[in-house]
Amino acid sequence: MPANKNALIRYKTIDNCLRNRYRRWTLEDLVDACSDALYEMEGIRKGVSVRTVQADIQMMRSDKLGYNAPIEVYDHKFYRYAEDDYSITDMPMSQNDYEVMQEAVDMLRQLEDFEQFSEMSDVISRLQDKLSISRNNRKPIIHFDSVPHLKGLKLLNPLYNYIAHKQTLRVMYQSFSASQPMEFILFPYLLKEFRNRWFLFGSRSKDMVLYNLPLDRITCVEPVDGIPYCENPDFDSEHFFEDVIGVSKNIKNTPRRIKFWASAQQSKYIITKPIHRSQKLIRENPEDGSCIFRIDVVINFEMYSVFMSYGSGIKIIYPRMAVNYMRDTLREAADLYDRVDERICKEDEE
Repeated sequence: MPANKNALIRYKTIDNCLRNRYRRWTLEDLVDACSDALYEMEGIRKGVSVRTVQADIQMMRSDKLGYNAPIEVYDHKFYRYAEDDYSITDMPMSQNDYEVMQEAVDMLRQLEDFEQFSEMSDVISRLQDKLSISRNNRKPIIHFDSVPHLKGLKLLNPLYNYIAHKQTLRVMYQSFSASQPMEFILFPYLLKEFRNRWFLFGSRSKDMVLYNLPLDRITCVEPVDGIPYCENPDFDSEHFFEDVIGVSKNIKNTPRRIKFWASAQQSKYIITKPIHRSQKLIRENPEDGSCIFRIDVVINFEMYSVFMSYGSGIKIIYPRMAVNYMRDTLREAADLYDRVDERICKEDEE
């Protein structure tokens, strides 16, 4: 990164020199100017070599960075722009450039809940103003699901900082079924989002049991200075979620092989959008187009929810415990629809 930054300083310095038509610039003059600029801006005393500046000029002349600078040599030793009004800072953007930048801006705006990107927010706004594509009043063509007023989002910033600084926390957490909050002395490790809901992963100090706490159920977070922060050697945040759908998983959980049948219609969707990264097609029935798939995941509530979302288009066929769970749950749902509540129906009609 520093090398790239230094190169940009040199490009800009060369550009400023060549725009000055009241002086004749030799290669040695450009080397001295770049050396002075790097010293003033970065404190680099080493200076710049002739070969480096020659390479910079060739880079600016090329289209690798999109400059295509019309740098020419005249009188066999002096450098200048062939076009009097050229500058790399005035480089026009193509329509495709504008579109790419607009989509980048749209995506960066998804990070606005994090204070760490607050400075970027102002830059993004200025960039948005500079994008001439905005004058076309084009409607957004990328949309992200979000719940802007979701309870707990204000905790993202402090929790991010606490994790980054490895700060032990006192967390007050109240589940939906509890009448009073529960206290956790927690070593926080990770923030994870799933279906527009954020979760804090951390180990409890007294037994190092891993917990995931939804932020919308956390009532209070404060630092604890008297208990040293401790990593959990069994929690690898980089690979922990590879064998799970959603967030419900304990460190000791191991994946199970799940086999399921899918109708011809649902199979088309499942092939193009796998239920899990481990998904494999076992076989296809040529008679009706239905398929048998398998995935290797930790069995949890989120997994069952995904299968239920496909309705009658999917049936788990292995293991037996998963088959029984799906059968019993769907039977209860069917019974619920079979029981007609006349009072509710009457209220709905009114």
